[in-house]
Amino acid sequence: MMRLSRCCGTPNIGVYAAASENLAIVAAVAAPDFIKSVEEALQVKTFTAIASGSYLIGSLVAVNSYGAVISGTAESSELEIIEKHIRVSMISDRLNAAGNNILVNDKAAVVNPELGKRAEKEIVDALNVEVVRGTVCGCNTVGSVCSVTNKGCVCGASASEEDLAFLKDVFGMEAKKASVNHGSKYVGAGMLCNSKGAIMGDDTTPIEMGKIEDGLNLF
Repeated sequence: MMRLSRCCGTPNIGVYAAASENLAIVAAVAAPDFIKSVEEALQVKTFTAIASGSYLIGSLVAVNSYGAVISGTAESSELEIIEKHIRVSMISDRLNAAGNNILVNDKAAVVNPELGKRAEKEIVDALNVEVVRGTVCGCNTVGSVCSVTNKGCVCGASASEEDLAFLKDVFGMEAKKASVNHGSKYVGAGMLCNSKGAIMGDDTTPIEMGKIEDGLNLF
């Protein structure tokens, strides 16, 4: 199931939410109709939160079925809210925008190659996955230019054949090129997905939707 939507006035909905197979964390300012669309499209429970005093949940939080990692600048009161729903750990690194710097499903993670060794271990422990360093589409912020689930993977249309082969090697499935919001390569920023569905920015064209559906194996 797929939906088109906006959050906080922008089609870059992946910046304001993060999702796993069973839950979605959504910015505390999200409208009720956006939250409902997420629940219907992904078949998940949702809760609202703030991270590091910001509503940029998708940029600052990475999540899978085992846990969540969050910016090391998060406040204890923010962590308490998230911990009511899922185990959460903070990243001890200057590159602490976890959602931007980590591309993860329940098997593996690709991370910004500039992340420190301590942060890498924290990601392994928190998300229970193998961690591999790499770039996609020439970007270190792999979470912003890719989306991955347990069934499929899509990345920006500027991805090289080497990028696609790298993602296949890490996640064990084909990665396919796509775009969102009428040509943006930042598919991670422009959509939210799991193996049951996807929701994307309402500037996304029907052709783009078809490529995303194919890449994520949402049939």
